[in-house]
Amino acid sequence: MFNLTIFRELVTAALWTGLLAGLLLTAIQQIEVIPTLHKAEVYEEMATALTHKDDSHQANEWRPENGLKRTLFTAMANISLGVGFALLMGSIMLVRGRPEQWRNGLLWGLAGYLSIFVAPSLGLPPEVPGTAAANLEDRQTWWLLTVLDTGFGLWLLAFAKTRTNQFFGAVLLFAPHLIGAPQPEVHSSAAPTELVKTFITATAYANAIFWLAIGGLMGRFYKKH
Repeated sequence: MFNLTIFRELVTAALWTGLLAGLLLTAIQQIEVIPTLHKAEVYEEMATALTHKDDSHQANEWRPENGLKRTLFTAMANISLGVGFALLMGSIMLVRGRPEQWRNGLLWGLAGYLSIFVAPSLGLPPEVPGTAAANLEDRQTWWLLTVLDTGFGLWLLAFAKTRTNQFFGAVLLFAPHLIGAPQPEVHSSAAPTELVKTFITATAYANAIFWLAIGGLMGRFYKKH
């Protein structure tokens, strides 16, 4: 039965969590991720100019200017993601029961990080501009399959009462990677390998903090009374 009070508490907790976690992610990105991204964009522009593939659509493609405007757009996107993920996490928490304290929320944040970032990144690591990629629809399908399998697999490993179901959970964790992520015909990147590795590491670090913040904050704002 729908309970307005519980719904209001969930939304309020998610809004505060998304705001704070989104701002934290934005701050970390400005230090760890954005500088590397800017460097990669320079290599992409150089590669485009050298190969004469810069058509009118690319030339007129809109993007926020570097500086304050781009930071504001990034912050808004991060806050929106934070609120959405917090609502999802809070809804799942309702099924298992609200956390006792913020430390319990960190475990939920870790599960979210493993499901939505780590597992998909094993097959489709974060990409800098100018990186060759497989068909977008194929990548999106594999990403969604991996997120669902990993999330459900972790749920079964943590909460299933039979070893059969726990074994099935373990199988789900490996299944998407046995299938394999869609890959481009030729792997290439306009940016140097070291820059690509730096970007992947920085993105992984930023997302780890982001997800742990979401879990901890939801544990704080949405804990049992």
